[in-house]
Amino acid sequence: MSVDPLAPHRGKLLGLAYRMLGSRADAEDVLQDAYVRYAGARDVRNDEAFFTTVVTRLCLDRLKSARAAREIYVGPWLPEPVLDAEDLSPHAATELADDLSFALLLALERLSPSERAAFLLHDVFDAPFTEIGAALGKSEAACRQLAARARKAIRDERAASPAPDDAHHRLLAEFGRAVASGDVAGLKALLREDAVALTDGGGVKAAALNPIRGADKVARFYIGLARKHGRRDREVALRPAEINGAPGLLILLDGVLDQTLSLDIQAGRIAAIYSVRNPEKLRALYLC
Repeated sequence: MSVDPLAPHRGKLLGLAYRMLGSRADAEDVLQDAYVRYAGARDVRNDEAFFTTVVTRLCLDRLKSARAAREIYVGPWLPEPVLDAEDLSPHAATELADDLSFALLLALERLSPSERAAFLLHDVFDAPFTEIGAALGKSEAACRQLAARARKAIRDERAASPAPDDAHHRLLAEFGRAVASGDVAGLKALLREDAVALTDGGGVKAAALNPIRGADKVARFYIGLARKHGRRDREVALRPAEINGAPGLLILLDGVLDQTLSLDIQAGRIAAIYSVRNPEKLRALYLC
């Protein structure tokens, strides 16, 4: 039986491609394409370096078309949620190695493709700048500058460290109780004044077409949704799940997965709520 040269590096490469593209399905496609490139290559001396370079370049190519598609995307775009964050870990001793949060992925979206690649390869996957330069076709000095600019942008946008799991669990439980009981004031108290809610329906499922900003508006939005589903006599179930490496909820309507819900918590309060309803992004989760 032949040995699969991709297997020892699959978790790292899949994690890199997912962080670059925000799509698990696209990341899987990139790895398939990289395997085909490997099969047609000659005299590969370092499998891991070869695959890292090819995956990075394939992701950069896909980002060109992805950016054009997102310009016409209906409503807010959110990453495809994943339940197996551990399988996407680079196993590197870096500050952001285990951070797959929506907050970080959305911050990455606002970087240029080259900045994103340089930052991820160095700050998350702990790759040397010689390897990054080879992957991006740039000098080491240029890659250092790209990573530094990206690092500053990420830190400016994400000043707070991720909240511990116990804070997530507590706020998720309180969020669920407030929504179920129709307690607008109670839900508002859990939110930062500048809280934002992003709902991704992809133009297929009903969702807010613009971000909902402010604690009062966010609270009334989710209470309103709960009341609407209640009037329709639908069975609503909230199932706890690890979404992108942090506690979240799978929301089922009449036993069918309708959306995922994730929280960004800062200083003990909810700073952002991310709801993914786009069926294309939930396809891999339907059997959960």
